Amino acid sequence: MAKYLYRFGKWSYRKRRLVVIGWILVLLATVVVGLSFKGATSSEFSIPGTKAQVAIDLLNKEFPGANGGNVRMIFAAPAGKTLDSEDVKKTITATLEQAKKDTEVVAILDPYNLKTINQDKTIGFADIIYKAETQKVSRESKEHIVESAKISRDAGVQTEFGGSVQLTDFETSPVPEVIGVFVAYAILAFTFASLLAAGLPILTAIVGVGIGIMGVLFVSRFVPMTSTATILAIMLGLAVGIDYALFIVSRHRQQLAEGLELEESVGRAVGTAGSAVVFAGLTVIVALAGLSITGVPFLSIMGLAASFTVLIAVLIAINLIPAVLGMAGSRISPAKYSRLFRKPPTAANQKTVSLRWGRFVSRHPVIIILIVVITLVTVSLPALHMRLGLPDNGAKPEETTERKGYELLSKGFGPGFNGPLVVVIDVVGKKAPTEAAQAVMKELSALPNVAFVAQPNWNQTNKIALISVIPKTGPNTLETVDLVHYIRNDMDALQKAQEVDLYITGATAVNIDVSAKLNSALPVFALVVVGLALILLALVFRSLLVPLKSVIGFLLSLASSLGVVVFIFQDGHFLKVLGMSQSAPILSFLPVLVTGVLFGLAMDYEVFLVSRMREDYIHTGKARESVIMGIGHSGRVVTAAGLIMAAVFSSFIFTEDPITKAMGVALTFGVLVDAFVVRMTLVPAVMILLGRSAWYIPKWFDRILPNIDIEGQSLLKHLSDTTPVAAQAQALNAPASPLPKRKRR
Repeated sequence: MAKYLYRFGKWSYRKRRLVVIGWILVLLATVVVGLSFKGATSSEFSIPGTKAQVAIDLLNKEFPGANGGNVRMIFAAPAGKTLDSEDVKKTITATLEQAKKDTEVVAILDPYNLKTINQDKTIGFADIIYKAETQKVSRESKEHIVESAKISRDAGVQTEFGGSVQLTDFETSPVPEVIGVFVAYAILAFTFASLLAAGLPILTAIVGVGIGIMGVLFVSRFVPMTSTATILAIMLGLAVGIDYALFIVSRHRQQLAEGLELEESVGRAVGTAGSAVVFAGLTVIVALAGLSITGVPFLSIMGLAASFTVLIAVLIAINLIPAVLGMAGSRISPAKYSRLFRKPPTAANQKTVSLRWGRFVSRHPVIIILIVVITLVTVSLPALHMRLGLPDNGAKPEETTERKGYELLSKGFGPGFNGPLVVVIDVVGKKAPTEAAQAVMKELSALPNVAFVAQPNWNQTNKIALISVIPKTGPNTLETVDLVHYIRNDMDALQKAQEVDLYITGATAVNIDVSAKLNSALPVFALVVVGLALILLALVFRSLLVPLKSVIGFLLSLASSLGVVVFIFQDGHFLKVLGMSQSAPILSFLPVLVTGVLFGLAMDYEVFLVSRMREDYIHTGKARESVIMGIGHSGRVVTAAGLIMAAVFSSFIFTEDPITKAMGVALTFGVLVDAFVVRMTLVPAVMILLGRSAWYIPKWFDRILPNIDIEGQSLLKHLSDTTPVAAQAQALNAPASPLPKRKRR
């Protein structure tokens, strides 16, 4: 691989103007196409084939138009008055009359006609039903309903919103992403000690993200796409785009410092660091695309959207970056080291921070391994009681109207009112459907966790009835989950006696089914990821123990990340710091998503770090010294890469969307742990203990494995006809002279 990438890098250098212009044209074309043909994104998470979805499909067939979006207007009477007060009633009526003027409104369910007012007459609600589905309700309709609420609000009646149509937009501000990019630029400027060199990875990453996101927006016209998919694509596109460029630019500047001329340095940087970029990028892509094996459509689309942006980042790293380096020419100076990283590691000068850290780890490997493992296992313990769910309006920021409406409904009607269960009764041609429905209602009302059962709503053929069941507990509680399972699994005798079929749907039931499906998919996906890691790393490092060590480190990073997320979001610690006011179950697809993303990123750091150890081992044959020198060569770059990833991911913690917050926390902590605790600390300690056995592989197994060659051995052989051997070793960053002998531990 290295030989072909070397040639491709030199070609990109020579044709730099053509390459740069080509990428600019691609960016402009995708922007035009993406913005012109983009589809609508949604915030709904459903899975075909679940019990709740079967009920939804039945409703769509038997109740045409029942799937239209709805906005719930929640009213609270002013102090000293009730909703029956003449002036309050007049104000609410006027508000609803104004809402009716929208031609997209099918019906308005009046609180006075339907008696949707609590017992003390202080809180009530009206439902506005639209023609269009939830995600297709127009912005004009949303603006009209908000404008209508000004009538009641101006009269002193607190008016808030709920329902399936979301009126609060969490994706309008690009400030967090901008802050993340500026922090990444500061890290690069400090690492490179050059503003120009720091700007190149940022610029090319933005180009890659622009192309990737515009492509995703275009595809959303034809495929249902969640808003979370675009957020994940942006997060990963920025992070890996900057990191991959960092690795190649850093290698190029090191080689310039060693005396290589520009074109040759660019070619070799792409041939060596570029090989690692390609392999690491393909690992991330495979991990994200592997989300498709979960059988969850929205998660599959999310993984494919993110993997597309990663693919663009890889292509830019091996094609656009060499061209831009060629255009920058001598303005990208040889590597200069900041005060923290004073001089490059050589035999004469071995005092860089990374090299000193490598030597420290090599002196105390057993103690370091024990400390790291015990610490990460302890941090992981909260993950043992993780509960999965989907966020509702109660998890939104306190200042949003949905959150205020959620609290009003809980106060007026009980916490279960925010998570009603829709029970579908199929009478299956029974001659006395009304009596059967009443019998079902009586049984449901007798259940201990049921607060209220509404009268049935029949379809036109009187074969299907809808009953709204209000639990006593909130939508994300274990008691509500148990209630759903009991109605589904333990009421067979009632169904047989009344000759009916019962189904449960509604947002609460859908969330329960989605969480259960994803919970069962996680072990399968994790097993596939672990198997994939073992195979890929065995191909790269020609070793049996290195892949095993890498997988164990990844599992520690994943478990500790999930432990922190449970500790914060489910157990309720530090919520105020994150701008949240109440705990909630963990986002149902977060564990699967974090598993895929962290696996890809963990393999990134493993490849970049251990490949340098293997490269030094191949050149010197000294296992212990190769670990130290590998840290010395790559530690600075891996440190910068980890900080950049964390900066980009952490910027999303400060958005208002609770889903994005949870993703930001999980990925930020996971990246920091994997980069600094696992890869920069645990990995070298284990490698020191393993010694030469780390690189052992049976000869028969070595013969059947294809040669990936990301260390550049084939490139070294390719250059042997024109370049002296000593110069080759220097150009490929082999140690200039052997390290002082040390006693083996």
